[in-house]
Amino acid sequence: MTGTSDHRSPQSYVLNCSTLLTELPVLERARAAADRGFTAVEFWWPFDGDPAPSGAEVDAFVASLDEAGVSLAGLNFWAGDMAQGDRGMVSVLGRQDEFERNVEVVVEIGRRTGCRAFNALYGLRQDGQDEQAQDALAVKNLVHAAEAVAVIEGVVLVEPVSGAEGYPLKTAVEALAVVEAARAAGAQNVALLADFYHLAVNGDDVAAVIEAHAASFGHIQIADAPGRGAPGTGALPLQAWIDRSRELGYPGSVALEYKQDTATAFDWLAATAPAADASR
Repeated sequence: MTGTSDHRSPQSYVLNCSTLLTELPVLERARAAADRGFTAVEFWWPFDGDPAPSGAEVDAFVASLDEAGVSLAGLNFWAGDMAQGDRGMVSVLGRQDEFERNVEVVVEIGRRTGCRAFNALYGLRQDGQDEQAQDALAVKNLVHAAEAVAVIEGVVLVEPVSGAEGYPLKTAVEALAVVEAARAAGAQNVALLADFYHLAVNGDDVAAVIEAHAASFGHIQIADAPGRGAPGTGALPLQAWIDRSRELGYPGSVALEYKQDTATAFDWLAATAPAADASR
């Protein structure tokens, strides 16, 4: 999304195909996004929780993007079993080997698709695991991931998350501390993922975060609150926050990571349809 783009045009946004269009199988979502006017998409890990899917599965995923004619603008590293409550494996002791195998697949997908933004969910605090040991492992894993994606000029994103009590990164300050630890360990291509919804519902001062850090955001995601629905379904000043981020130097994309049924999810964008028709 650029500063001059129509903020109600689908082409101004990246569509998250793991929170939207979920009535469809994963391999049909890129085409559905394209049919609705989007040219860029992002996904959580799209392989049913398998950190190292088969080559055929990767081929099918990449083909679904190519056939739809959309670019992959963001991809999550494997985050465990999200349906069962996992929220990342970066800091979970005993899962390092799986994470490292996943990194290899992520780099391959990035090389084949041109994707350069990779979200590494931190993971939950684990019963019986020392928090300092978890944090040390997280830095090690983030550095490993950052070094791996650096060969394709990628960036690793660190995200505050809401709705998971055991997730230790809830504010921008907490996530930025991890970013700085990874950079201090030698990984400069690590950055904050500023999800305005998560920050807001966790009680963070989103406007202040923007003022202090917008130019160094690695990525922005949005949903309205309360409800995590489309822009306009809640009370957050999302467009003002986006505009201010850009004024302060944020050069990247803005992703729609809200949850809403497909029948109504894009009503807020419908105002552009007459203009689009008239230009034909």
